[in-house]
Amino acid sequence: MRNVLVFATSVDSALAARSLRHPLDLLVGSSGWNFDLDDCDRVLRVIHPIDPGEIVQLLHDHGFQCRELGDEVLSVAESITQKMVS
Repeated sequence: MRNVLVFATSVDSALAARSLRHPLDLLVGSSGWNFDLDDCDRVLRVIHPIDPGEIVQLLHDHGFQCRELGDEVLSVAESITQKMVS
């Protein structure tokens, strides 16, 4: 089973995201994460069975804000799906 974790971050540029490349690669592997900097939450997606707190701590340790979106993302997705069906 693949775990997909979604985080809102303060990472606001490709340069800032690149500064996290090495530590994220070490933690979850080079194909296990990506940023969506066009999203209003500057989303970090992690595909790995890891404790979300480790990701939050890693970003905090590198000077960025980070919080797991978790159920908030599911609620938004369900809301969008509901509107599409109606």
